[in-house]
Amino acid sequence: MDFLYDREAGVLLAEAENRIRNLMWTVSGDYALDVKLDLASFSRSKYISMYDAVKQGAFARFFDRGELSMYLVKKVYYGADEQSLTDLAQLCVDAASYQKVVAERPGVPEIRQKAFSDLLDDSFQRMSASLPGRLKIVLLRGSVTGDWSCEQTLKMAVQRIKGLEQADNTMEIIQAVDELYNTLIDRSFVRKHGDLQHVLDVTLEELREFDWGDFLEEELTEDLLEQYLSRMDRQVVSLDEEREEKEKQNSKSGLKVTRITEEAAAKMYSYIELNYGRSYLAEEEQKRQNERLCRGAHADCSLYFTDGILQNPVLSNAQYVNARRHAEKNKVAFRNNQNMLARNIERLTDELKRSLVRRSEPEDRMAWSGEIVPRLLWKVGRKEDAGKLFRKTECRNRTEFVVDILMDASGSQRERQSQVALQAFIISESLSNNQIPHRIMSFCSFWDYTILQRFREYDAPREENLRIMDYVTSSNNRDGLAIRAVGDSLLQRSEEGKILIVLSDGKPNDVIVGRPNCRNPKPYFGEYALKDTAFEIRRLRSNGVCVLGVFTGKEKDLLAEKKIFGRDFAYIRNIQNFSRVVGQYLRKVLEEDSANF
Repeated sequence: MDFLYDREAGVLLAEAENRIRNLMWTVSGDYALDVKLDLASFSRSKYISMYDAVKQGAFARFFDRGELSMYLVKKVYYGADEQSLTDLAQLCVDAASYQKVVAERPGVPEIRQKAFSDLLDDSFQRMSASLPGRLKIVLLRGSVTGDWSCEQTLKMAVQRIKGLEQADNTMEIIQAVDELYNTLIDRSFVRKHGDLQHVLDVTLEELREFDWGDFLEEELTEDLLEQYLSRMDRQVVSLDEEREEKEKQNSKSGLKVTRITEEAAAKMYSYIELNYGRSYLAEEEQKRQNERLCRGAHADCSLYFTDGILQNPVLSNAQYVNARRHAEKNKVAFRNNQNMLARNIERLTDELKRSLVRRSEPEDRMAWSGEIVPRLLWKVGRKEDAGKLFRKTECRNRTEFVVDILMDASGSQRERQSQVALQAFIISESLSNNQIPHRIMSFCSFWDYTILQRFREYDAPREENLRIMDYVTSSNNRDGLAIRAVGDSLLQRSEEGKILIVLSDGKPNDVIVGRPNCRNPKPYFGEYALKDTAFEIRRLRSNGVCVLGVFTGKEKDLLAEKKIFGRDFAYIRNIQNFSRVVGQYLRKVLEEDSANF
């Protein structure tokens, strides 16, 4: 198998995003941190984007993002001007985060100085049009040149913000922002609405009763307060004026989303049950998974976990008959290819077994305890440091592995449906023969639901491998959400070595056009979908999961697959090579040292 490595300079933005996100994760120490980065400014200045990532990571590490965002929302609830308030908060966050990160990252001052210089060059005219903007100019210029001269009205504000360099907690930042707003922007705020404590005393119930839709410029089906909190959280760390302006324009031109009633939602759910079978999750667990995983690009989507319509049908309807007909085609192919299946299963089983044996082979090493080595005893009493005199025999590697195989079940795979089922069966049988826990699932999307069909669970008996013949393809594919959901449960496994193998055509595509009584998520295709799917892959890898993308699409779509999976992906022109390619990857991972996990 040839693994294709993406060394082409053409994928500059994706590569930049990867590096900048890694920078943020390194600074924060939290590799699960999921925030929107300032990539829009990269074409104008890489230093603005880099410093934005540093600041995001530092603020997340040393302070409480949620506490500050909640204060800002409560302040806006009482009538504070959102733009002026967030402008002040950005300056305070920068001052409080900078000194803390400099102590650990000596290269940050240079990045910050270049970022501030570029901001002054690009946005000076825009910033000078408002009082918070002029305050920003003073702070940027002072940091770059050491010139802190400013108009009289800003002198106290400059000193107040610089004083935050010694801040130890988020409340100190909140107090500074509140004080600056009440003195620079609205001197009558305290008289009209109350002091800081009065603002902080606002309850969640009061916030939820408020109509945040006016601030979001579009009506959303999920919690409006949560949406507004999320947007406030994104804005509070960015100093880039142009980026904020673009985000506002984008939100104003966004799609209008339909608010659905509980009755309509129940009908949609019932229809999904009829088409894909009952869910194996309890209603409350299904709801919890949706609330936890359907966020960001997938906020207007739902997950549906099922064993398939053939395993748990609501009734014997046309969809059930159609699924049974396709499953029978798979079983005919299964019966007609018994010899090929047996050969491939035997070969892959033996290859994996040899790799596992090599991992468990004993290895001798010198130690401070164990079996004494007589020929070394002469050193005792003759040398000040006799060194290690014992031999200890240990296995080379005791890492345990778990494997997830996720198959694209969208309509684009229809022509190779039976072959995909047979190849997945070969892999499953081989893993079972070597007692490696593994799960096999497929995904497709229908309306605003992403359907995850389970063919076998990690520790299921070998007999369940035949359920892979129920594999049926239809509808669209929302790859990013499916990978996020499968990766989430994979990360909860106790095995140290975690492997995810994704079979797809490299073209995430989920577009819902004006479906009545249905949430209509933002069209999911092209660069938008590629970036989202690539981000989910990077997030899993950063958490220690080995991810292989197996590409079955057209050669012209190879670049898209590279953007998603980076170096670890394989292009197979013939689906019959699926099990061989996956087998080689599994052997490669099994034979690597466990230190890679």
